[in-house]
Amino acid sequence: MTPIILIVLLLNFTIAPVQTITLIRFLIGSVAVIIGLALLLLGIEIGIQPFGSHMGRTLLRSNKLWFVIIIGLIMGFFVNIAEPDLHVLASQVAKVTGGHISSPLILITVSLGTGIMLALGVARILKTVPLNLMFAVIYGAITLLSIFASADMLAIGFDASGATTGALTVPLVLAMAVGIAAMEKNSKASEQDSFGLVGIMSTGAIVGVLALNLFLAAGNTGADSAGSGMMTDSLFGPFLEKFPGIALESVIALLPMIILLFIFQKLSFKETKRAFARMLAGFVYTYIGLTIFLTGVSGGFMKAGNEIGIRLAAFESTWILAAAGFALGMCVILTEPAVYILTGQIEDVTSGYIKKKTVLATLSIGVAFAVGLSMLRISLPGIKLWHYLLPGYLISLTLMFLVPKIFVGIAFDSGGVASGPMTATFVLAVAQGASERTAHADILTDSFGVIAMVAMTPLIALQVLGMIYKLKSKKNGG
Repeated sequence: MTPIILIVLLLNFTIAPVQTITLIRFLIGSVAVIIGLALLLLGIEIGIQPFGSHMGRTLLRSNKLWFVIIIGLIMGFFVNIAEPDLHVLASQVAKVTGGHISSPLILITVSLGTGIMLALGVARILKTVPLNLMFAVIYGAITLLSIFASADMLAIGFDASGATTGALTVPLVLAMAVGIAAMEKNSKASEQDSFGLVGIMSTGAIVGVLALNLFLAAGNTGADSAGSGMMTDSLFGPFLEKFPGIALESVIALLPMIILLFIFQKLSFKETKRAFARMLAGFVYTYIGLTIFLTGVSGGFMKAGNEIGIRLAAFESTWILAAAGFALGMCVILTEPAVYILTGQIEDVTSGYIKKKTVLATLSIGVAFAVGLSMLRISLPGIKLWHYLLPGYLISLTLMFLVPKIFVGIAFDSGGVASGPMTATFVLAVAQGASERTAHADILTDSFGVIAMVAMTPLIALQVLGMIYKLKSKKNGG
């Protein structure tokens, strides 16, 4: 969180000053985000991760494909309904489209798609289907659906893919993958199957939104960007206004998973009363953290990003906007909580062979290019989102047949975790502000797509790292 606060203060006191009340609300919101994420991560550690690990083992022990698919679908649907990043994106889409694409419609469509893909991902492990083959089939289907997609729905779909894999979803799904892999007899297969499930699940968001596009014509209704619309002059007004609704939404979002916890504790987990109470306390911490986080984001975090985007675009300089985006991307990855969970797991599963710092540095470079290129797209009218996504995914899908298999799963999981809370809130708000200020830009089609870029570039960066490891291994005679 510190890098984002520092870059906002630096921009505010140099080239992109924001209103004083906006800056104070940003700082208040930042404190709320820090507290919320701390409680959220604590809840995840003692509640969500053990729950996910138990569910993974339960699914594999059943050895029944129909059971795996049904439970995987239910888990994927409800964990995404609770994901804060997805709530933020859905509210942004609803605001920018003037309610033409409602927030509940995005939430249900994306959650259903990710639920289906999570079920298929677990079934893949059960049936030992090669990961690269499965990704090839999925992205082949996405390519076909993209042919019929409008520019705005294409951007929303790929952004939703990144937003589904945030601070809540990633730990649970990673824990499920590790729980399943830990029961495999083949240690090499176990290591490889610890990764890839997050990447598979996130594709469901793209498939869901592009399928929705066949039945719904999306269009920009000229609504204000997400950063506007705060009518109160009260410093704490926006926070107090948002809190009751967010608190209720968080209860509704987490309740289904708590019900599943009780059901499977009775049927399968058989944890001691003390262990079960600790897991249940984790869900309580998760609820409190989720509510505080979303309140901080909605009350003041995104408004600052929106104003900074407007100020940067006012220079009418392509390179200032792109350079600011590059610096922002380099910093934002360091604030993503799910990134540290994944990089730590990578180092643990590979027994230190793939270093946490190496993966983090590679991700920082990839995300810096993602945000920089996104700002370039806003500034230059001739560049479209598919100009980036098509060659990017072609390169990614080609590399996955050339690199060590474990790097395929790591790369696609990294693409998901890189596009977490800070990207879905602050970076998207900056992009919307820049689009609002740029005369030829469209807020819907040009600002949406930045999360998609942040989710794509790690696929290339981490697989290139895999090639380096492969060449290094050959050179050392490995």
